[in-house]
Amino acid sequence: MSVRPAPLARPAPVAGRPFSLRGLLEREGAFSWIMLAPGVLFLLAFVAYPFFYGIYLSLQDRPVARAGAFVGLANFATLLGEGVFWQVTRNTFVYTLVTTVLKLIGGLAMALVINQSFRARNLVRAVLLLPFIVPTILSTIAWMWIFDPTFSVINWTLVKTGLVSSGFSWLGNATLAMVSIIVVNTWRGIPFYGITLLAGLQTISPDLYEAAAIDGAGTTQRFWHVTLPIIKPILIIVTMFSVIFTFADFQIVYLLTHGGPANATQVFVTYAFDLGMSGGQLGMGAAAALTLLPALALVIVVLTLYLRRE
Repeated sequence: MSVRPAPLARPAPVAGRPFSLRGLLEREGAFSWIMLAPGVLFLLAFVAYPFFYGIYLSLQDRPVARAGAFVGLANFATLLGEGVFWQVTRNTFVYTLVTTVLKLIGGLAMALVINQSFRARNLVRAVLLLPFIVPTILSTIAWMWIFDPTFSVINWTLVKTGLVSSGFSWLGNATLAMVSIIVVNTWRGIPFYGITLLAGLQTISPDLYEAAAIDGAGTTQRFWHVTLPIIKPILIIVTMFSVIFTFADFQIVYLLTHGGPANATQVFVTYAFDLGMSGGQLGMGAAAALTLLPALALVIVVLTLYLRRE
């Protein structure tokens, strides 16, 4: 007679772990999303929403305090047919290109100097950072006094030294007004370049310079073949940020010249503000602001691809 084997005992069910905030935080995926959530919400609220709402406005004929009517790309077509728009385009690119080059050269020179060892180096570094630390509005108001045709310290110096017989109207002349806003933007932006490139310079090992010197490389050769190749990625990134910030520079231009005289210093952001806020044409203002997008996207893509290749 066969004996049936006794059935195997089933394991007792294990009670699930109770939900707790600590247990949730210990899960890597959940913790990552919790940390990312504030930044994502901020971008959605203050970047994504205004951007897409700006696109929506740009496709409408939308005067202030009135309902808008969909007009498609008519606002962009109107802008492209106006001579002021092309003057603004030229002003923006000249302003951005010249200031970026000057800030690059000045910031690199500043970083090379303050990277050296000398007495009161920390104090000099702090003083050189002041243009970037002081609020833009306060520093721009000070520059308004510096460029004032009557009380200008520049004019007073030029007249007293006998270089000119009478002062210049720095903000009233088309060419001098553009020079003025370029000077102020460069003065304010050089510390950003300088302190960023200084951080890159301090990562370079002194052994590389010693090896290059042993091989007979002079100061200039060490700069071109040791310093510059190592900080090139930082140069590209800081230049990209500088281009973006300069394209969107509003405070300096609007406070100093309001885009004048005769639109000689009008750039995209001040032009969009005048159309949308001062002129009450919200659709046209949004369209003018969005014309920045292709140029900025092109710059970012080109620099990013170059950086990835490097």
